[in-house]
Order: sequence, then structure tokens, then C-alpha cells
Amino acid sequence: MTLTGFVLLYLFATVAIGVWASTRVKSTSDFALAGRSLPLPMVITATFATWFGSETILGLPGRFIESGIAGVIEEPFGSGMALILVGTFFAQKLYKQKILTLGDYYRDRYGRSVELLCSVAIVISYLGWVGAQVTALGLVINLITEGAVSMTTGMIIGAGIVLAYTMVGGMWSVAVTDFVQMIIIVLGLVAILWFASDLAGGFGNVIDYARGKDLFHALPEPTPSGWLFWISAAMTMMIGSIPQQDVFQRVMSAKNVQTAVAGPIIGGSFYILFAFVPMFIVVAAVLVMPEAAQKMLAEDPQQLLPTLVRDYMPMWLRVLFFGAVLSAVMSTASATMLAPSTIFVENVLRHFARVDDRNMLFAMRATVACFAILVLMYSIALEGAPIYDMVAMAYQFPVVGAFWPLVCGLYWKKATRQGCYVSILLGSAVWVFLTWTSAGEVFPNVLGGFIAAAAGMVVGSLMPTTDNKRFLEERRRNMMKRPVDAEIGNGRLPAITPVSATA
Repeated sequence: MTLTGFVLLYLFATVAIGVWASTRVKSTSDFALAGRSLPLPMVITATFATWFGSETILGLPGRFIESGIAGVIEEPFGSGMALILVGTFFAQKLYKQKILTLGDYYRDRYGRSVELLCSVAIVISYLGWVGAQVTALGLVINLITEGAVSMTTGMIIGAGIVLAYTMVGGMWSVAVTDFVQMIIIVLGLVAILWFASDLAGGFGNVIDYARGKDLFHALPEPTPSGWLFWISAAMTMMIGSIPQQDVFQRVMSAKNVQTAVAGPIIGGSFYILFAFVPMFIVVAAVLVMPEAAQKMLAEDPQQLLPTLVRDYMPMWLRVLFFGAVLSAVMSTASATMLAPSTIFVENVLRHFARVDDRNMLFAMRATVACFAILVLMYSIALEGAPIYDMVAMAYQFPVVGAFWPLVCGLYWKKATRQGCYVSILLGSAVWVFLTWTSAGEVFPNVLGGFIAAAAGMVVGSLMPTTDNKRFLEERRRNMMKRPVDAEIGNGRLPAITPVSATA
């Protein structure tokens, strides 16, 4: 059987697992949060799979060989730290509130207008994130078929497969396929690491080459500008990944609060360590095929690692590798298709259309399909854009639009709806100014927007407000509705724990 045949067999098996998992979906709680019943091993693999996608296997190695560790500070270090921070500071507080989405938290804490603003910021951020996964699927399918299937056609095929099991099984399909796929990823990449280092003359030879090229340097240039842009890059994924629905869903799917806390901490730590494996492999690739590597470094570094495997590894290892790549990409793509669709239906669509408990599950599945089509169009339009950059850009929106309302709402009793308005407006304005003017070359746009949003939250919350009484009444009504809203399909979610009133 050819490599293409083996990979097709793998894809068929993945869809079958997802469809089998869908038999456990009886309510929207099952679809969105797997019935809040996942054990610790599945939460660990699910949170690990949150980030171990296209940018880790394809984008990260190419960027590392060009810029060293300093050039990949946002991924994997920033994103891995985001999971650790979620487990340490957010998981326990959010898990106890028994909410379906992050948008529910914003509504119950600040009101429906803030719910809408923050939810839109979160949904928009997923375009680039899911688009990167779809782009990677197209690239891998194109490489496997040696050009017989174009990048665009590969994107369509890959997106269709992920859509199939995600739309049917929701979080149950995501969690079960993640568990199987992460096992394949670990086994596949460890085997590739062993063979690649042997072809390159041993581990010591690979490490000596990396050290000679100064790839292990992690700190920026010792200048104010160097440090500012390094900090901004690190915080884009670290901060922007915290107020994200896919992370929230995987953590909140845990069977208890202890599992919700431990899962992302362990998953994030393991992710940072294991991300060094593809970085190590790509250094070996440069040693094994120096001429081809130099050409790919100049044209498309993302093809380095898969080309090494396709041209230099035995068949069984090629099957294992491309199975691992597809595992990583599809596990990330499935969750990131489900997350924005869930928050869109629950926290955006309900503002404009009547979505009751009886048709909510149908609305979520329909939205997953619509979002997949939108992402596919976006990916095709940006075909050729670096995967790493697509992911990094995606997470700038939550940094300036959703992070401070979440943190201050949980840890500062004086945070108000007015503070959220000022924070989002000021942070977004500064981000846009630095993004679209030359001032962004002097001061990084993400860091500027982050600081401005923090100042806006504090100043806006401490300023006198005229709608405090109306705000408190609206929140009281929302709190009274939560037990009713939470009765979804055949499952009932408990009422959330009331939060403290604002000053």
C-alpha cells in the first residue's frame, strides 16, 4: 500500500472514532463540555493538543532554524505558559461557576453588552488560528500526494474531514480523538527524532551544529527596543490564549475542580518540553540534506521537516509521521472549530434570534459548519502566508479586548461595566494606531494595547457612573435566569455561584 493509502486509512479511522464518540452526545452540555466528566489523562491530552498543532510541527521548526529560541518565544513558551496560568489562577474560579462559555461569565459579571463585545473579540481571533490548521492540512496532503493534490484541494479535503466528526460529536469527539492522536504524536515524533539524529551523525553532532549557529540563545538584543518587542511577542500567546473558549472548554470538561486545575498545568508543562522535539529534528534535517535545506529555508522553511521524512525515512516511519502531523493538526482544528461556534451561538446569536433549549444543539452544529466554510475561504485567500505568523496574529485581539475584563472581574471587586467599555475602547484604539502607523516600529502594538487596556479598566471602573443601579438590576436578572438557561437538552447544569456586587 502506498503512503497515500495508509494516510487515507488513518483519516478514515479518525472519523470513525469521532463518530463513535458522538453516541455519548445527548445534550448541549455533552456537545460543548463532554458532560463535564473527563478524567485527568484526557484533560491533559486535550489541553496538550490545544497547542500541539500545525505551528508546532511545521511553523515552529522553520522559525527556530532561522532565529533560534529568541525567535520562538511566543510559541511554544508563551502558549505553554498560558495553560499553566489558566490552571493556576483561573480554572478553579471558573469551574465552580458552572457556565457553558466564557461569554456567560462576561454576561453574569458585567452585563449583556460586555458579553457581546468580548465574545466577538474571541470569535474573531479564531479565524487566523483555525486558518493556520487548515493551511497545514493542505500542505501535508499536498506533500503526501507529491503534488497530485493541490494545496487548495488539500485544504478543502482536510477541513471537510475535521468538520465531519466535530459537527457530529462536539467535545466528546474532540476529547476522544485527542487522546488517541496525542499517543500517535508522541510515538511518531520520538521515532523520527531517533532516526533523524542517526542520519545526522548522532545527537552530539546535531547539538554541536545548533550551538555553533547560536540557536540556543533565548534573550533579545540588549537594547530597549529589543526587549520591548521580545516581551510583546511572549505575551501575545501567553496573555491572548487565556480568555479563549477552546482552552475554557477543555478545562471545564473535567470531572471535578481538582482535575480542571491539574490538567492544564501538566499539559502546558509537557507541551513546552515536547516542543523541543520538532526543533531538534529540523536541525538534523539541515545536516542530512544541506543543499535542499538551504533552498527551502529561502523559499518555505515549513517544508523542511516533512520533506526529510518523505525522502529519507522508511515507509512505516513515514506513515507514523504523517499520521502524527495530521493528528496534531486535526486535534487542534476540531477544538478551534467547536469553540467559536459554541460561544457565537450562546453569546452572540441569542442577542439577535430566539434560540431556546430545544434547538440550541442544532444551532451549534449548523454554526460549526458555517464557521468551517468561512475559515476555509479565509485560508484559501491567505494561501502562502506563514503558519506561525497566522497563529501569532490571531491572539492579539483577546489581549486588548477580553483579558482585563476577565482578570479584573475575578480578582477585583471594583471592576465595573464602564471600566470594561473604557478598557476595550482604549486598548483597541492604541492597538490600531500602533498597527497601522510607523509608531508600531518603535513600540510594539500588542504591548501598547495591553497597557492601555489595563489603564482603561482601572480608570473607567473608578470613575463615577450613572448606570450602576441599572447594571446591578440587569445582573440580578441574569443570575436569576442562569438555572433556567442552563437546562439544555436532556442535561441540567447547576446554577453559577453569584459574584460580588460592584462598587
